[in-house]
Amino acid sequence: MDFKNKKITVMGLGLYKEGSGISATRFLLSRGAKVTVTDLKTKAELIDQIKRLGKLANQVRFVLGKHRESDFKNVDMIIKNPAIPRKSKYLEIARANNIPIETDISLFFKLVNRRQIIGITGTRGKSTVTTLIYEILKQAKDNVIIGGNITKSPLVQLNKMKKNGLAILELSSWLLESLEDAKLSPRIAVFTNIYPDHLNTYKDIDDYAAAKENIFKWQINQDYVVLNLDNEFTKKMGSRVPSKRFWFSLKEFKNENGCFLKNKNIYFRNNGHEEKVLSVADIKMPGSHNIANVLAAVCVCKLYGLKSENIKKVVSVFYGVPNRLELLREIKDVKYYNDTTSTMPEASLVALQALKSSKKNIILIAGGADKGLDFTELVKEIEKTVKSLVLFKGTGTDRILKLLKTKKIDCAVANSMSEAIGLAKSFSKTGDIILLSPACASFGMFKNEFDRGDQFRSLVDKLK
Repeated sequence: MDFKNKKITVMGLGLYKEGSGISATRFLLSRGAKVTVTDLKTKAELIDQIKRLGKLANQVRFVLGKHRESDFKNVDMIIKNPAIPRKSKYLEIARANNIPIETDISLFFKLVNRRQIIGITGTRGKSTVTTLIYEILKQAKDNVIIGGNITKSPLVQLNKMKKNGLAILELSSWLLESLEDAKLSPRIAVFTNIYPDHLNTYKDIDDYAAAKENIFKWQINQDYVVLNLDNEFTKKMGSRVPSKRFWFSLKEFKNENGCFLKNKNIYFRNNGHEEKVLSVADIKMPGSHNIANVLAAVCVCKLYGLKSENIKKVVSVFYGVPNRLELLREIKDVKYYNDTTSTMPEASLVALQALKSSKKNIILIAGGADKGLDFTELVKEIEKTVKSLVLFKGTGTDRILKLLKTKKIDCAVANSMSEAIGLAKSFSKTGDIILLSPACASFGMFKNEFDRGDQFRSLVDKLK
């Protein structure tokens, strides 16, 4: 694909250091393209990103604080940030003018052999599974890269993707929509689960799940898909896959290929051959959801022929991914956990279940912006396992407070992370857990969920 002297509009510079927008800009400039970056954020809001471009910024035409129709008409290509809705009026203008629209991921798929790609999607667990697969495979193979929704674009790592290169990509529903247009799926697709999420973007859960299904929809029969047998949505998908199907489950299953638990050990089965890979005791991450994440990762690595001892070696020293039920510190016998990426009630419910004990010792920091999700089951779990509740001001918090019936929980609303930690600390005593697991979106008070987690981490680091 030749980009030299092509006029390309990058729609959405983004805020991540190595994210879609900034990485696409760097890549296109390196290939000789004439790049326009347009973003609804102002120069003041994007100044850090512009500085990260360094001298390259001088080669970019910036249109900030607005979009212009002309930048979507008289160009050769649009690269859109994945968070921008497909139905944006500016993208409709581009389509009406037959301008191709890509994301950094769809472009990457077209620039490499898709057989070199492992894709991971799902509502929960995809970052952990993506990272664990990467950590295991990079011990055994050269030129393994990680990217996608994990806030790192694969485009900036394209030089590592030689004939034997391998890309481990976390793929969101928005990124997978761009693969639908290209009719491309990875050689190995992993689907962790489906829960209601992004219902402020999709009309219903079926619409959301349909976008996710693009991860295997365009596979061929020589490809592989790894599905969660314990999730009702992914279980039903099993009948629709065009490729070789492998399952993973917290329960033993018969006959089918895949990974499962038996007598507190993880087994892998392929064409009747069954092998013990490791023990549950080897897993350092808390919660049954993390056992499921390990099952999915093990399945992929066994498909690549890795020895069980090599898989076990990595799993036994893998403590999880930052911002996902991450133990930050223990101060005066109070543990601080960062679970900022739990932006939906089901995720925070899982976090509470993973950390709960016989004594009610969890102080939960939650709440924020509403995504149109159901908080009923989470509130029931809060009433059972949480001793104190600190909520960020927001529309999601308003709904949680309406559902909260018990008066036995100390409850307070905070206007900042600093205030939230101060309140949580005031409620705590020896042996308690302070858990940031918001169950809500971050917009309004924070730039994004990672900014929320960074603020929590920074303030906890300063505690004495």
